[in-house]
Amino acid sequence: MDHTFQIGTHKVSPGERTTLDLTVPPLYTHTAVSMPVQVINGKRPGPKLFVSAAIHGDEINGIEIIRRLVELPALQRLRGTLLTVPVVNVYGFVNQSRYLPDRRDLNRSFPGSKTGSLAARLAHLFMEEIVARCTHGVDLHTAAIHRDNLPQIRALVDDTETKRLAQAFGSPVILNSDLRDGSLRQAVADQGIPVLLYEAGEALRFNEFAIRAGVNGIVSVMRELGMLPSRRRKKPRAEPVVARSSSWVRAPQSGILHSPTALGHHVKKGDTIAMIADPFGEKTEAVIAPFSGIVVGCTNLPLVHEGEALYHLARFGKPETVAEALEAFQLEHSPENSLPLPEEPPIT
Repeated sequence: MDHTFQIGTHKVSPGERTTLDLTVPPLYTHTAVSMPVQVINGKRPGPKLFVSAAIHGDEINGIEIIRRLVELPALQRLRGTLLTVPVVNVYGFVNQSRYLPDRRDLNRSFPGSKTGSLAARLAHLFMEEIVARCTHGVDLHTAAIHRDNLPQIRALVDDTETKRLAQAFGSPVILNSDLRDGSLRQAVADQGIPVLLYEAGEALRFNEFAIRAGVNGIVSVMRELGMLPSRRRKKPRAEPVVARSSSWVRAPQSGILHSPTALGHHVKKGDTIAMIADPFGEKTEAVIAPFSGIVVGCTNLPLVHEGEALYHLARFGKPETVAEALEAFQLEHSPENSLPLPEEPPIT
């Protein structure tokens, strides 16, 4: 059975790899702009997976994850089709900005329209040329500017297939996250396509730990889908734990934040997780954990105003168990303690 893959006017034969450009509106300088896509079509038919990054133009960890992913020799044995889009929001990426030039958030503009705003047209193109041709998806993100996220999967775990892939990814933390209006995740889910959102690291910075975990996670998903040969692990991986809810702890006053609490820490209700003081130290107030949980996100900027989000806490039934799984996960993916995948070239 012929499973030649077509995208736009391009046809990708079985066993072929093609890099192409999807045309998007040019700059007002008459400079052409395009969205880069690489299609790897396996010799044998199978699922069609898209992996996308930089929907927010300053979230660059995903770009490096995709670069390493497409270099893996294991893809020579690919079953099905892998579509990678390392830079969806080309305009924001060039400007090192989260947003499009008109300040719209692309991840609130899906499914878009052919005749709408710049964001709507970009979203429409992605849905028509990428999502509509796939059976599964993984979208890569980081925290916003001046924030950091613990590697985590956000997914609608009430969907059986989505939950299966979320668990296969291997991140010890899965946040059951509701779909947001206008998000890519909602638009893809509306098409009946299971999609994972991987959050890790911060904007405009590479995080080696988050990158390694992302590459390994996508490969694990591809193995689960049968796109790559399965592999027996030397030791069983900790079972991911689903957090059914999470919320931000906010600054009780304006001032300078002094924080001894890091990502992944298990905090108990009533713990002092930080102190905020004015520049003279005359007024100091403690930041108290409102419930027990795991820190999955935090601000990196010590200058805060009253009401600003400081720590993202996820609620778990047994947070101490999650903390243990996180410690093992960090050891496994730490650049100092982990080796590349057996089929991955050494990192230079």
